[in-house]
Amino acid sequence: MPVILAIESSCDETSVAVCNNGKITANVIANQTIHQNYGGVIPELASRVHQQNIVPVIHQALSDAKVNKNQLDAVAFTQGPGLLGALLVGVSFAKSFALALDLPLISVNHMQAHILAHFIDEPRPSFPFLCLTVSGGHTQIVLVRDYFDMEIVGETLDDAAGEAFDKTAKMLNLAYPGGPLIDKHAKEGNPYAFKFGEPQIKDLNYSFSGLKTSILYFIRNKEKENHNFVAENLNDICASVQHSIVTILLNKLKKAAKQYDIKEVAIAGGVSANSGLRTSLQTLAAELNWKVYIPAFEYCTDNAAMIAIAGHYKFLDNDFVGQEIAPLSRMEF
Repeated sequence: MPVILAIESSCDETSVAVCNNGKITANVIANQTIHQNYGGVIPELASRVHQQNIVPVIHQALSDAKVNKNQLDAVAFTQGPGLLGALLVGVSFAKSFALALDLPLISVNHMQAHILAHFIDEPRPSFPFLCLTVSGGHTQIVLVRDYFDMEIVGETLDDAAGEAFDKTAKMLNLAYPGGPLIDKHAKEGNPYAFKFGEPQIKDLNYSFSGLKTSILYFIRNKEKENHNFVAENLNDICASVQHSIVTILLNKLKKAAKQYDIKEVAIAGGVSANSGLRTSLQTLAAELNWKVYIPAFEYCTDNAAMIAIAGHYKFLDNDFVGQEIAPLSRMEF
C-alpha cells in the first residue's frame, strides 16, 4: 500500500506529512511568527519563509515517519486555493522532488482536503454528509457524496467567518492571529451582553461584511461615550461577537440538513477549532439527533496530514498529474 509524502504551503504554515497505507505517521508544521508584526499575513514574506522552512520540514517528517525518500510511492501537494507565491514554493518543491525520485505527483484541492481530514482517524462520517468548512478565507456548506464527489450548496457572498473573527480582533486591538484570542476571552464573557444583527441572505449562503460593519460602528459609538469601553467589556464583546457568528453559521447548517434530509454533519477548517462553534454544534446535534464529526485540533488549521489523506485516496484512484501542473490561487471543487 502507498507511502505518500504530502506538502502544504497555501498560506503561512509550511507543513509536511507522511501517510503510510492510509495512516498518518508524521505531520510536521512550521508556523510563521513574522506576520504578528504586521497584524496579518504578508504574502511576500510568507513565500520567503516557506523557502527557508521547506527542506528542514521535509527532513523532520521523513525522520518522524521512519522512512527514507526511496521508500516513497508518490508526492502529494496543495495546488490551491491559496496565496500564489506561497503555493509556488510547495508546488515547485513537490515537482522537483518527484522528478528526482521518478515518483508520481498528486494534486490536492486545499478545501477538499479540509473535509477529508475527517478520514484520518475514527470515527469517520458515512456518505452522504454535510460539512461546514470555515476558515479565514472560506465559509462553505458542502454536500459530500463520496471522497471527491462534493458540491458546495452554500457559501459566503463576501467575507469569510474567519476573517470576521480576525478583523473584529483587530478592532479590539488584540494580537494576530486574533480569532483564537476572541475564543479565549469569550469563555469568560456573557454571549448575550450585546446583540448584533443576523444578515438576511437567501438560500444557504452567508454574508459577514455587514456584521463586521455593525461591530465596527458599535465599538466606535461606545468608545465615544466611554474611552475605556473595550477594555472594561472585552470578555462580553468577544462572547457576543462569537455567539453572533456561530449562530449565523449554524442556522444555515440546520437549514441545509433539513433541506437535504441528512443527519451526518461535520465541521472543518481553521474556525472549526473554535470552542464556541464546537460546543454549540454538539448542543444542536443533541437537539436534532445529528451524528456530528469534529476533527482533532491538529487537523483543523492548515496541515499536511489532510493533504496526505486526500493523496492516499487519489493514489488508490490512480489520479495523478504531470510536471506541467501549476499552482492556482483560486480553485474550484
